[in-house]
Amino acid sequence: MAKNVLEGKIKGYKNHPQLERFKAQDNPLDYINAYLLDIYDEARARGYRFSREKIGLLKNNLKDIKVSNGQIDYEFEHLLKKLVERDKTRYNELKGLIKIVPHRLFTVVEGYVESWEKIRKK
Repeated sequence: MAKNVLEGKIKGYKNHPQLERFKAQDNPLDYINAYLLDIYDEARARGYRFSREKIGLLKNNLKDIKVSNGQIDYEFEHLLKKLVERDKTRYNELKGLIKIVPHRLFTVVEGYVESWEKIRKK
């Protein structure tokens, strides 16, 4: 869906905060394609069906996207909250992680949760 949003094929979700990191790049589709390739690999490893044909052409030598450690921590906590309800096995596998390794496109820098993030109040 994210790729379709960036291609202008879907009107909804075009202002979804998680797309900001891709929209900020010179060619957002190159980045979303590279990101989705790893999603595809992970989906296959878990036995899910994910169409490789929908990903598109891959470019080499993409610059890293900087992402703050605060954002990584926020997204990881958000994931854990979802997993505790949806997949307790996966939750138990991940809850004790000390170091979160982000997608290979991302370089972690010191910082807070991104300004575009919509933080839900407790």
